[in-house]
Amino acid sequence: MPRRRRRRGERRVGVVPEKRCFSPPEGESKEVVLRVEEVETLRLVDLKNMTQEEAAREMEISRKTLWNDLKSARKKVAKALSEGLTIRIEGGKYQLK
Repeated sequence: MPRRRRRRGERRVGVVPEKRCFSPPEGESKEVVLRVEEVETLRLVDLKNMTQEEAAREMEISRKTLWNDLKSARKKVAKALSEGLTIRIEGGKYQLK
């Protein structure tokens, strides 16, 4: 029996980035897309130095969900930086606080 995927629940975000596209000067056409809630996990954990538990509570999600979003965001940013790709922020399932 195939494994069923769970539906993505809404995350609470405090800030939607004003600038939504970052690209290398060469204008590389390939890009990675970060969801708004992935950027929020980076902001809370890596910029505001919150623990994952604190950030999960702030976003009203489980620590596991926060960890999955954080891991995904870090991987996308690392790929973009190491390969010179454009980073675009769009989409996701979130609600502004």
